[in-house]
Amino acid sequence: MKATWNHQVIAESDETIVVENNHYFPVQSVNQEYLIPSATHTTCPWKGEASYYTLEVDGRSNPDAAWYYPEPKEEAKNIQNYIAFWKGVQIGA
Repeated sequence: MKATWNHQVIAESDETIVVENNHYFPVQSVNQEYLIPSATHTTCPWKGEASYYTLEVDGRSNPDAAWYYPEPKEEAKNIQNYIAFWKGVQIGA
């Protein structure tokens, strides 16, 4: 699977985990140069507290377009060290 935004591949992996129709990419498969830590946090009742990244690609910014669970609850431990995308990021083969 690939995650692309603004004509750039943000992440690519054959080992994504699908949770609630979102592909979570292993952190090592994500191009870190496009990620800027965000102060945004949200809470999922069963996964825990999510942290976000803003995507910065070729001078364009996509605030909070990537998220991850640094310390997921027990039910979601399988997505620890994985990152998911939304807000216009295209996911596909």
